[in-house]
Amino acid sequence: MPAYLWQASYTSQGVKGLMKDGGTKRKAAIKQMIEAAGGKLHAFYFSFGKDDVIGIAEFPDHATATALSLSINGSGVVSFHSTVLITPEEMDAATKKSIAYQPPGSIG
Repeated sequence: MPAYLWQASYTSQGVKGLMKDGGTKRKAAIKQMIEAAGGKLHAFYFSFGKDDVIGIAEFPDHATATALSLSINGSGVVSFHSTVLITPEEMDAATKKSIAYQPPGSIG
């Protein structure tokens, strides 16, 4: 299953909800949502700075991960974005592929 790093930042309304429910309940809700979508939660951390939450999860496919992202961002209380993670084995396979690329300014 593809793995994703996700980062989220709460709006002020999201922070109020977090303060009401607490961090343990929020993690449990996220885990339940991911598992219901056929995924698996590997890591979940609160942080401070640019992002309020950082996690790593697997999903069956990109469409499922996208549906989750749309649902979360559509709530209006969280700004959420994902990064697809590449395994070392996938990187090995990528380094063996030959791609014909011409940088800008090199054509003609």
